[in-house]
Amino acid sequence: MTTLVWAGGLLRGEDEPIVSARDHGLTVGDGVFETAEVVRGRVFALTRHLRRLEYSAVRMGMAGIDEELVREAVGEVTAAGTGLTRVRITLTSGPGPMSSARGDGEPTLVVVGTDAPALLTCRAVRVPWRRNERSPLAGVKSTSYGENVVMMEYARAKGADEALIANTHGHLCEGTASNVLIERDGEVLTPPLASGCLPGITRGLALEWGAEAGVPVRVAAPGELEMGVLDDVVAGRAFAAVTSSTRRVQPLAALDGAEVEKGPLLSRLAAVFDNAAALDSDPAPRQSK
Repeated sequence: MTTLVWAGGLLRGEDEPIVSARDHGLTVGDGVFETAEVVRGRVFALTRHLRRLEYSAVRMGMAGIDEELVREAVGEVTAAGTGLTRVRITLTSGPGPMSSARGDGEPTLVVVGTDAPALLTCRAVRVPWRRNERSPLAGVKSTSYGENVVMMEYARAKGADEALIANTHGHLCEGTASNVLIERDGEVLTPPLASGCLPGITRGLALEWGAEAGVPVRVAAPGELEMGVLDDVVAGRAFAAVTSSTRRVQPLAALDGAEVEKGPLLSRLAAVFDNAAALDSDPAPRQSK
């Protein structure tokens, strides 16, 4: 697999040391990141990803991003490699003390490009842990990913590649690296941001482009999607899909070890998304819901 790395203003070797041992992103997970799809050398929805990176940084109490520098770094990575499929932009608060308190050093910016293969199917399981919708990191794409690592290892042990999570109220929230769509009663719903889920780039575009194409898709009211709706998916009374930059709109192939069918509206929404994305590689941001 090809891996291209930009850090400190330069393209680096894949195994070249690039961060301080005191970097707060390494010692306490004090950073934010974005993973974006690359299509024919162009980063899809880069402006939206940079807006969310800025939002996450501000929510973390970090200084805002240097958008010009980030765009320059992304451009150097994508220009240096052919066949890249994704880039990851990571921004940390930089070197700091061996405690939760931050230092006053310069932030660390690292951009990595890879040609990792696309995720073609999704086999998900429910996990016994819950997302805290009142956490100071709720809705923030932070590098503090320890919870997600534990949940993904749980999923992998059960033969799955994604874990679906409830919030503290028992409402459907999100996956470890995806948002969730539910098709039932002739419409498609997704949990609201109040559930604690991440404001996903693909989630937002699916809502916008789906509605414009006449797909009955909307944000659910708080509490409208209980975790028990996944029982209906297993039973075939409802359908589910996940959305992310690496999956786009991807109907589930299995849930809790049971094979499940693709919903007609979710399949239509996936096609709408792909067609719209082919026409607009950097759709203008709108307000999240």
